[in-house]
Amino acid sequence: MLLYVLFYALTGVMAGAFAGLFGVGGGLIVVPILTALFTAQQMPEALVLHLAIGTSLASIMFTSLSSMRAHHRRGAVEWAIVRKISLGIVAGAFLGSWLAAQLSTRFLKIFFVVFLFYVAVRMLLDVKPAPGKPYGAAGIFGAGSLIGAVSSLVGIGGGTMSVPFLLRCNVSMHNAIGTSAAIGFPIALAGAAGYALHGSKASGLPVNTLGFIYLPALLVVSLASITTAPLGAKLAHNLPVVMLKRVFAGLLVIVAVKMIAGLF
Repeated sequence: MLLYVLFYALTGVMAGAFAGLFGVGGGLIVVPILTALFTAQQMPEALVLHLAIGTSLASIMFTSLSSMRAHHRRGAVEWAIVRKISLGIVAGAFLGSWLAAQLSTRFLKIFFVVFLFYVAVRMLLDVKPAPGKPYGAAGIFGAGSLIGAVSSLVGIGGGTMSVPFLLRCNVSMHNAIGTSAAIGFPIALAGAAGYALHGSKASGLPVNTLGFIYLPALLVVSLASITTAPLGAKLAHNLPVVMLKRVFAGLLVIVAVKMIAGLF
């Protein structure tokens, strides 16, 4: 068990750094690693990915808070947008967690792999949405609901979708990253609550779980991630983020290919 605790800690360190650096909650890294670790721990195969996603979302609650505080101190969080989008985010994330509980592990894995490739391609091409017109209340709610639902299905903080959306809203790149970190908290809160609630009805859950949340992994990943999120936020304001995104995209492709291999 000590070895798994070490791996949980390393996972949290990476998640926190990526959260601060790119405005994501680290779930793109946390979910594949936890899936592998839970499989090695011989948890029920049909529940492994659900547990990985639920635990990832729960850990993002803490990661996003740490990252959000670091960005806020630099004046990089657009709080007016956070307030407007949060209702849609919560509704979508809770709906996504309910939907995930109805889906098979295989379907969730395929959806996750497709999403990884989507994110990797956008990062490799450095796609930047053209600034658009301001969104009305309905548009912001709709965008928030979609971001929340997809994020909850794949166990992420939503930065891969919320940052492009914020850029379209004429928010600067640094502020988009900071605001995305803040948006990650309601996504994680609603998503984790949904996975805990809907997962409580599943049979065959391992010990030390709260629904689809594995508490030992949550504790260690969260403690490690909150220590490195401020460092990632600092680096985001001082390093060539475009180059780092391409490196991160390459890592995502490797992870996606490995997960595809596990499907067959």
